[in-house]
Amino acid sequence: MSRRPSVVIVGGGFGGLAAARALGNAPVHVVLIDRSNHHLFQPLLYQVATSVLNPGQIASPLRSILRRQQNTEVILADVTGIDKEGRRVFASNVDRGDVAIPYDYLVLATGAHHSYFGHEEFARFAPGLKTIADAVMIRNRILQAFERAEAEEDPNPNDGLLTFVLVGGGPTGVEMASAIAVLVRQTLRTEYRRIDPTTTRIVLVDSGGRVLSSFSPSLSEAAHKRLESLGVEIRSGHVDRIDEDGAWIGGDRIPSKTVIWTAGVAASPVGKWLAVETDKAGHVQVDGLLRVAGHSEVFVIGDAASYEQDGRMLPGVAQVAIQQGRHAAKTIVKSIAGAPPPPPFRYFDKGNMAVVGKGFAVLESGKFKLSGLPAWMAWAGIHIQFLAQPGLRVSVFLQWMWTFLTGQRGSRLIVNYLSSETGKSAGQS
Repeated sequence: MSRRPSVVIVGGGFGGLAAARALGNAPVHVVLIDRSNHHLFQPLLYQVATSVLNPGQIASPLRSILRRQQNTEVILADVTGIDKEGRRVFASNVDRGDVAIPYDYLVLATGAHHSYFGHEEFARFAPGLKTIADAVMIRNRILQAFERAEAEEDPNPNDGLLTFVLVGGGPTGVEMASAIAVLVRQTLRTEYRRIDPTTTRIVLVDSGGRVLSSFSPSLSEAAHKRLESLGVEIRSGHVDRIDEDGAWIGGDRIPSKTVIWTAGVAASPVGKWLAVETDKAGHVQVDGLLRVAGHSEVFVIGDAASYEQDGRMLPGVAQVAIQQGRHAAKTIVKSIAGAPPPPPFRYFDKGNMAVVGKGFAVLESGKFKLSGLPAWMAWAGIHIQFLAQPGLRVSVFLQWMWTFLTGQRGSRLIVNYLSSETGKSAGQS
């Protein structure tokens, strides 16, 4: 009996999971490697950070998702390097280091991480939003800010405790800023006695001065007006400095104890692993079949890849990664069968959308543009559809409806996972 070809997939995000699923019935052995044991629905991370949803409502164990695929195994490990010539991936976990995992085909779907544009010192004071841990930490910071303000003997509106600065006016920044505004207005405003949560200051900073710049000017303007109606200040300018007491924007200091980074991203170290040239953001150049030059068995997809269509770089969104994952799987299956390869990859743009507070969103697909409640309903339906498991779709839908009608949220717990020792937490016996 001949050995089945081995397909190693690095990354269990949208692209990697799509590739693994597409290979579920193929005559291959699939090895999915990820540093986390779960698939994360990143577009809803901001809802965990603002207490709408629980972490478990937007993440599913990879083993559970792929449990019916008998040809697939999951390995929890960090990839540390790749030997292209020897066709091996090196991975490490808590027990073993640099274990060699052989492959016949390799799919790299490693996503992206925060980019501070050369100012890595900002990371200490301005966390980004890419993982569940990030979302829970930001949720802690937001909720702690109100608790600290309530506990002040003489609450000072100018000390920055209740000022939230978000750097980056793209979808993540707009969704976070509007969600914090709704949290304050709808949920927190009647729960404190010594402070008035509605005096909270929310500042959204964008270097270009136009929020949602990837959308049409009319939708960008609609989002701008909606943000202002929620009490969000929109500032134009570059961030010069961030520290524990605030941010300096274009020479002006904004006192703030909570600065959140929602700006740029950079690709993972795939280019270094492969020892190939990358663009300035670290994306690996691939051909029409999403393969690395000179190595037709190596595919790079999603945020790790540099791929132009009609003269423009494809955006780093979930749909690009999903479609590329499926295309890479199709190419692999045809290669194993000795069949001609499929046509070059072409992204089918299903449109862009972003939520701007309760019951309001903007949606753009080609020449079609929509804003307001209808766009929000479309956004909700599409996002629920793409959650990894049916149980999550039901849970998230019910939570959204409950929050929409009552203002009550899924989880407003301040959880300090590092303070589990007896006596470490003040006020605990």
